[in-house]
Formats: sequence, C-alpha cells, structure tokens
Amino acid sequence: MFSTTFFFFAFIAFVIIVLGIFTVKQQTAVVVERFGKFHSIRNSGLQFKIPIIDKIAGKLSLKIQQLDVVVETKTKDDVFVRIKVSVQYQVIKSQVFDAFYKLDNPFTQITSFVFDVVRAEVPKLRLDDVFEKKDDIAIAVKSELQEAMNSYGYEIIKTLVTDIDPDEQVKHAMNRINAAEREKIAAQYEGDAQRILIVEKAKAEAESKRLQGQGIADQRREIARGLLESVDVLNSVGISSQEASALIVVTQHYDTLQAVGENSGSKLVLLPNSPTVASDMLNTMVTSFTAANEINKDKS
Repeated sequence: MFSTTFFFFAFIAFVIIVLGIFTVKQQTAVVVERFGKFHSIRNSGLQFKIPIIDKIAGKLSLKIQQLDVVVETKTKDDVFVRIKVSVQYQVIKSQVFDAFYKLDNPFTQITSFVFDVVRAEVPKLRLDDVFEKKDDIAIAVKSELQEAMNSYGYEIIKTLVTDIDPDEQVKHAMNRINAAEREKIAAQYEGDAQRILIVEKAKAEAESKRLQGQGIADQRREIARGLLESVDVLNSVGISSQEASALIVVTQHYDTLQAVGENSGSKLVLLPNSPTVASDMLNTMVTSFTAANEINKDKS
C-alpha cells in the first residue's frame, strides 16, 4: 500500500516537473501570468512554471525588427507622391512589461505616427526638395516615434526614407526636363568647343601669315643684297651702275623665261615675250639713266 502511494505521488511530481519546465530562446522574453495576473518575465534559458497555476501569456522578440510603411501624400507644388519609410525598432529589455501590456499592436501604432509625421512634413516641401531633404524627413519621423514609443517600451533604432515614388506622369515630365537640360548643356559645350577651334584656327592662320610675310621680306632682303653685290662686281670691271642695273634686269628677264620654259605643263604666258623685248628694255633703261644724268648735271 505504501509503495503504491509513493509511486503515485512520484508520478504526479514527475508530471508536474515535465509540464512545468520550458525553455526560452536567445533574444526572447516570455511573460508568465499566475491566475491571470502578471507574475514574472523569463529570459533565455531553462525556466520553470507551476502547471495549471502559471501560464505563458506571450513572447516578445528582443531582436531589432523592421517595419516598412508606405505613405501617399502631396507636396507643396501639388504633386502626389508615395514615400516608403523603413522603421527599425526594438523592445527595451528592461521594459518588457510595458511593451507587452501597454501596447496591443505596435505595428499599427508605429504606422500611425509615421503617417502623421510624413503628412505634416512633406506638404511643406516641393518635389525636388523632398528628394534632397529625405534625411530630414527621416530624422523628424524618428524624433516623433522615439518620444512616443519609449513610454510603451520600444526603442526606435533608425528610420530611413527608402523610396520616393511620384506619379507616373510626373516622372515622365521630370525625365523630359532632365533630358532637355542635358541636351542644352551638351549644346553649350559643343558651341564652346567650336568657338575654341575657330579662335585657334584664326590664331594659326595669323601666325602663318606673319611667318609668310617675314619669309617674303627676308627673301626680298636677300635678293636686294645679291643685286647690290652684283652691281659692285660690275663696277669693279668698269661698268657703271646704270649699265650694271640694266644688265641685271636683262639677265633676270632671260632667267625668268628659262624657268617658265623648263615646266612643260606651265600655262603662264609672259607678256611681252618677243626676242627684241630684252634689247628694247635695255635701251630704254640706258636712255633713262642717261637722261637722269643730264638732268642732274644741269641742276648742278
């Protein structure tokens, strides 16, 4: 009889132990209630509760979680835009009681605050400013959420504006504006490039003309120097300067005719070019020099 009673109570104790043992996973908090009233919070590891008397009311994850909220609103320039805000939040380990009992649905609460802040901030901005100041919008959302959710046992880790999606027609219009602006800039660059080419080409032509003129001047200077030396040589053998000049002119005439004749394909015609031209030219020059000398003698 004694042994039967012992085994019975031993079996009951075993069942109680088996039913009362439970484990809590890492980064998880378990809320235990006793007769429907909060009793304790159990953290990760092996835990024990009294069967029937104690009950696991719920579990809360202590990991960082993310909630994506899409808000449709209107900008200052009357453009409808969909803004996606990602909220990263976490249950404060020391405030598991508040997180479990004070707030029935944290997702709904966070979503409501995000809608409120975004619809208060975005209508103050033009569409272009929304893109530029998305970080300011995210900071405003975090500030508002942090203040509100702390009392419920939640910490707002970070808020991010991850997407800004204007109306489809607005996007097409923006793309056309951007394309036109880029074409305008490209045309300006092409115009500047053409202008630079023209200026540089003009500078090159001016330099070429300058060098060409300098070459011609040098050539004429050398010709004059050669003629002067020729006259000096002829004077040294008793030929006067006038006769020497006439002789040089005749020589140049024949040299020119020879140069023209050497090119079989030349279309240049030297007028006059009869055989008596050189003789007439020489006589004319001698007569002119003689007349010039006579005039100079009369004046003296």
